[in-house]
Amino acid sequence: MKFGIKIMPREVILDTQGRAIENSMKSNGYSLLGCRAGKFLELTMSHDDVAKGQVEVEKMLNEGGLYNPLIEKFEIQILN
Repeated sequence: MKFGIKIMPREVILDTQGRAIENSMKSNGYSLLGCRAGKFLELTMSHDDVAKGQVEVEKMLNEGGLYNPLIEKFEIQILN
């Protein structure tokens, strides 16, 4: 079973990487209104049970240090 995790900076956090991408694209003639940069992780789990896999992914996020809850938010997706 595969899970996708989208990790993005919280809205109140200044996203310097996103701003640099936005400025670069604007200078190349693209009309962007904004850009936020984050991470996407794809985890392949040995679980066949979606619920058990999701619990383990959430545990990795909350206890394993995959994201910083002070400045980032996450969204879990089931990929198959």
